[in-house]
Amino acid sequence: MSDDFKNFRCKSGFSSPPCYAADVAPNYFDPLATDPEQARDVARWRRAERTRLRAERQAMQVADRQAAGAALINHLWVVLEERFGGARGQVFSAYWPIKGEPDLRPLMTELHKAGVTVALPLVETKAAPLTFRRWTPETKMVRGDWNIPVPPPDAPKLSPNIALAPLVGWSAEGYRLGYGGGYFDRTLAALKPRPFVIGIGFNAAHIATIFPQPHDIPLDLIVTEAGVRSERTKE
Repeated sequence: MSDDFKNFRCKSGFSSPPCYAADVAPNYFDPLATDPEQARDVARWRRAERTRLRAERQAMQVADRQAAGAALINHLWVVLEERFGGARGQVFSAYWPIKGEPDLRPLMTELHKAGVTVALPLVETKAAPLTFRRWTPETKMVRGDWNIPVPPPDAPKLSPNIALAPLVGWSAEGYRLGYGGGYFDRTLAALKPRPFVIGIGFNAAHIATIFPQPHDIPLDLIVTEAGVRSERTKE
């Protein structure tokens, strides 16, 4: 983050500007969320970061995006083989790429061939946890929320053992900046047992902090085209 951009944010009129908080400590923001004004400042900052990061992602050359996606797939294969025995016999939740996200559909196909049960998340009820339904290369997709292709209502509903989380931005502490709807955090809070969650994004989407709030849940692992970039320490 440039000093000019940081100074611009500090002059933005926020009563508790996030840029100053980062100078104090990355976890400065009230963990009990007792300061509504502060939470609003964070929300404004996140909206601006989403806009910036998505614009940068969309500006990537097609060839660069494809190369990054291929590298990501290779790194994910290694993670799945070394940590989960290739995920064979497990339910693996992927995602359908939108808005310049890394395209991992070739991985979905290869995992299916290898005996992994692949699922995709979808919104079935607004402001509720996501539902996961089975996907195969033969699945006749339908249009879901935000016009994203999803498995049809008669596809089996599943509970994932391993889940991918697309990232707009990410921090080294394992926190995810998503699209702002809150669906993924809501889903992780509801799933019992919780799946092993791997954040997927481009290396350039790294940010110093998302200024974590009480509803933010750190991911277990973050993988970019550069490899594993963050791993949550188990307590």
